[in-house]
Amino acid sequence: MSKERIRDQILSDAENEGRLIEETAKKRGEEIVSAAMERAEKERKETEREVKEKTQSVYEKKEASARLESAKILLSEKRKVIDGIYAIAKERLVTMEKEETIALASKLLTRYAEDGDEIVFATNYKYVAEVALLPIVEKKNLKISKDRVKIDGGFLLLGKKADKDLSYGALLNADREAHQAELAREIF
Repeated sequence: MSKERIRDQILSDAENEGRLIEETAKKRGEEIVSAAMERAEKERKETEREVKEKTQSVYEKKEASARLESAKILLSEKRKVIDGIYAIAKERLVTMEKEETIALASKLLTRYAEDGDEIVFATNYKYVAEVALLPIVEKKNLKISKDRVKIDGGFLLLGKKADKDLSYGALLNADREAHQAELAREIF
């Protein structure tokens, strides 16, 4: 074999080997790029999912906050309505006619007064003399105070064991505690 042929053979083998190395490298490069693209796509999808979840969570929190704020406003307005009803009731109690006022005082004294209690009337109570003449006052030996107190109508019972607030404001507050939910159901 001649030198030239050996050299051509070596060059041919080198070219073949170079092409094989180049094809292998190109194939390997394509595999690496493909794997990187798959990882990038997977990470992109994962990021989109996380963003969607976080966005949904923010929306849900905002919706819950809005519902809560709306409920607070509605409750506040309902309370204003009920406050108005009780304010009207207190005004009506303070301005009751003589017979109604004395009848209410008689019922309250019969129910709550104890023997020897002292009755202290509100400054705006108009029928002190009439209440003093009620049979229950004598029966329970009740004393009528000369002093007056600044309360929402009605009177106080000062007793040996306990004092009782029978002002119209206190009576209405007790009624509100007992019947507010029922009243709200009827109105709203």
